[in-house]
Amino acid sequence: MINADAVSAAVHDSFDRVVRDLTELVAIPSVSASGHDPAQVERSAEHVAALLRDAGLEARITSVPGPDGPGRPAVLAHRDGPVGSPRVLLYAHHDVQPVGDPSKWRQSDPFTAERRGERLYGRGTADDGAGVISLVHALRLASELNDGQLPCSVTVFIEGEEEVGSPSFEAFLDAYREQLEADVIVVADSSNWRVGVPALTTSLRGVIQVDVRLDVLDHALHSGQYGGPIIDAVTAMCRLVATLHDDAGDVAVPGLVSRPVAAGAPDYSDADFRADAGVLDGVRLAGSGELTARLWTKPALSVIGMDVTPLRVAGNVLAPSCTARLSMRIAPGQDPAAALAALSTHLETHAPFGARVTVSAGEMGPAFDGGADSPAARAAHWALTEAFGTEAVNIGQGGSIPFIATLKQTFPDAQVLVTGIEDPDTRAHSEDESMHLGDLERIVAADVLLLARLGGVAAAD
Repeated sequence: MINADAVSAAVHDSFDRVVRDLTELVAIPSVSASGHDPAQVERSAEHVAALLRDAGLEARITSVPGPDGPGRPAVLAHRDGPVGSPRVLLYAHHDVQPVGDPSKWRQSDPFTAERRGERLYGRGTADDGAGVISLVHALRLASELNDGQLPCSVTVFIEGEEEVGSPSFEAFLDAYREQLEADVIVVADSSNWRVGVPALTTSLRGVIQVDVRLDVLDHALHSGQYGGPIIDAVTAMCRLVATLHDDAGDVAVPGLVSRPVAAGAPDYSDADFRADAGVLDGVRLAGSGELTARLWTKPALSVIGMDVTPLRVAGNVLAPSCTARLSMRIAPGQDPAAALAALSTHLETHAPFGARVTVSAGEMGPAFDGGADSPAARAAHWALTEAFGTEAVNIGQGGSIPFIATLKQTFPDAQVLVTGIEDPDTRAHSEDESMHLGDLERIVAADVLLLARLGGVAAAD
């Protein structure tokens, strides 16, 4: 039998190896976005496959065509457990985001991991290098502590294109459905509540992205000669965007769904949120109701891009057209197609001064509404609590991982667990991304305990 004390000791004794493996993975600039070297993503996949083989699994690199071309390389690995044991699918991704503005990193090279205090800094240290490495070492230790055998049958799927929206994900599931089918699916790509406080993510908002174009003229005009009777397209766009929220800052698009936060969710004070998010003094928080609801179970709308004339080439000209890109997060339970229709209708009916509005749909991903009372969820809560020494909590996430809903649709009988790697200081996708090393050690232990519990070889409490 595997017990929590033995697991913690084994993880602690080999933790230098865990950190070394994470450092080596970070050193591979596996940016999957277009315009970056695809050979580095291939190199990253090969490195991860080698790590899994060293942990005792059979691993190979594979890909399938997506809707817009060949898929990026993924790693698929497997090892049988005892006959009749549960089938567990473990998911993480080895691709990373671009580094952003290099001058905003404190280290000279974001792909050279650097330890500062209790955190390891570098692109991919948390998202999702920590997810990959924690699974690799959990599998290694689960076997070592169980007389050389895994407690359950395990398939590992390490994706190579999560950071660009997983375009070939559905095709991959279709191609490898038999190999991927499982009783329990563990997605290692979410957050904990705080450093030292583990969490299971039980809901995720969905995402709708649109480009809205507004036209007021068939050509540009002199702003002095024609300004007054004509509102330029940029100003008109500002007026249109302003209709998306009410005076309190709540989304004002009719037809969108909100829902209460599930009972038992942790409290989140305004002060803690402001500190975590870096909100400037004097800036008021938008919206009404519980802060966790505003983050997890109510819609949100942001302008994430706009085509306007740069200052360096600006002249006295009335812009004839303007395009803005909107990102809308939708609550669990909201139909994405209905949300898109509601947003499009709102934009078209609020066109200022009769401007022409054209809405073009982009990314559309469903929300995820998971349960916290399944046998697998109870096992995860036990494992997290034992490993961290602090009671695990259930949380939602404002961000979206649309493929989780796809997994649930493809494997409706599977219990899906979304586990935490990051924390409020991680800064995933931003400059100075980092991973708290104490939490990484505890996460590896939690993963070992979860596999043991699912396989029935965890010592009784």
